[in-house]
Amino acid sequence: MHITADSNVLLRVLVADDARQSRLALQAMEAATTIAVSLQSLCELTWVLDRRYEISRADIAATIRQLLDTRGVIVNRPAVAAGLAMLEAGGDFADGIIAYDGQWLGAESFVSFDRKAVRLLGRQGILARLLK
Repeated sequence: MHITADSNVLLRVLVADDARQSRLALQAMEAATTIAVSLQSLCELTWVLDRRYEISRADIAATIRQLLDTRGVIVNRPAVAAGLAMLEAGGDFADGIIAYDGQWLGAESFVSFDRKAVRLLGRQGILARLLK
C-alpha cells in the first residue's frame, strides 16, 4: 500500500498525545510500503512542534532527519535539506522550503518583509532581498 501521510498523522506518531489516533497512525504507516511526505506536511508539522509543543529547533531537525531515515518514506530531499538548513540557522523551516522552491521554479532571488529570513538566506549564499 502506498500512502500520503498528512501532518496530523505524522504528529500523532511523533508525540503520541492521543492513544487511539497514535495507534491508528502508527498502524497505517507500518502497513505502508511507501509513505509520501509532502513539503506542506513537513512545514505544518514543524510549525506545530515549535509553536504548540515548544520543541527545540535542534530536536525538530533531528525528528525530521529520523523521519527521512524511516523505511519507505519518500520526500523531496533537496527541499527538505534547504528547510533544515534554515531551521538549524535559527530561521523557519518553511522559509527554507519557499526559497528552495523559488529557485527550482527559476526565480533569481527571494524577496520578503522578514528581515531574519533574508539575513539567514543571504548567509547561505542565496540571493535574498528585504522589501522596505
